[in-house]
Amino acid sequence: SLQKITMKLALISILAGSAAAFAPAPTARTSVAQNAALDDLKSIAEKSNPVLKFYDPLELSSTTIWGNSNDDTIAFLRHSEIKHGRVAMAAFVGYIVQSNGIHWPFPIDFAGNPYPYAAGSPPEQWDALSDAAKWQIILFVGFLEWFSEAAGTHYMRGGVPGAYPKFSDHKVIPHPVPFNLFDPFGFSGGKSAEAKEKGLIKELNNGRLAMIGILGFISEQRVEGSVPLLKGLVSHYDGETMAPFG
Repeated sequence: SLQKITMKLALISILAGSAAAFAPAPTARTSVAQNAALDDLKSIAEKSNPVLKFYDPLELSSTTIWGNSNDDTIAFLRHSEIKHGRVAMAAFVGYIVQSNGIHWPFPIDFAGNPYPYAAGSPPEQWDALSDAAKWQIILFVGFLEWFSEAAGTHYMRGGVPGAYPKFSDHKVIPHPVPFNLFDPFGFSGGKSAEAKEKGLIKELNNGRLAMIGILGFISEQRVEGSVPLLKGLVSHYDGETMAPFG
């Protein structure tokens, strides 16, 4: 039913860390392409977590979204997990860096103001930023998101989940870009397919841990004692973490 599908979609972002561990539910009508997608999903799940392997309580592996095929839906879920994991890894490392007062040595604006490292914890440092600085960050991230969806072969249309398009391969940017977002120095260019596959599994697992880690930091700041291992290590935060402009 529509209500059941809506409930599943609402929980996709929460369970993104398990997207590659969804159990297949093949039927007699399942196409060869869908079986291949599910088999690929199964292989990744077993390699990334040999103990848990498949775990699909919401049966998301058999869901279709927005009128797309099950094959396309699996690609969406895989891409979502990889992307959320990458964002979480950056957030986790950034949280630790900011918590230790590490910042750029130059001013944050033309007025000569320093980075707001003295404001306190990372959420408090964000609150101390000017609205103009916040909009710069939000719009830049928005551009990266737009470019990933608009350039190259889309991951739901035969592209590779998690692959970010190269700036150098597209003319939508009106000026030269010396580095690509993913692998800017080309370190992975000469790696074998086997090495890249192992790297993907490592990235998935690191991303899953990072999602748990950054949510743990924020949860403990908002509700003291909610993460016992972090009690006393992070300061309390009275602000609203889901309101970027206070």
